[in-house]
Amino acid sequence: MIKLNYFTLGGALLKKVAVEKSLENVKNYLNNKGFDVADLESATTNLKNFDAIVVSGQNSNLLGMHDTSTKASVINAKGLTVEDIYEELNNRLS
Repeated sequence: MIKLNYFTLGGALLKKVAVEKSLENVKNYLNNKGFDVADLESATTNLKNFDAIVVSGQNSNLLGMHDTSTKASVINAKGLTVEDIYEELNNRLS
């Protein structure tokens, strides 16, 4: 079972998502949809604090992530629209 990390904003719960830097459009979309979004590259030392991670799929070992232990759900954005990624996050984190 995934432990969700929530923060509140005006009473609403925000799910924490780390997104690869090259996916700026995904970061903006998820932020507008109420997710607490951070750059994956700056979050690699504390991935356990995130509910999900979105990667581009172009680099199979982004910043040594194959050695990183996390229970966060990882979504490969390759071939997905921002709407697809949003739906996938909602399915996995609900």
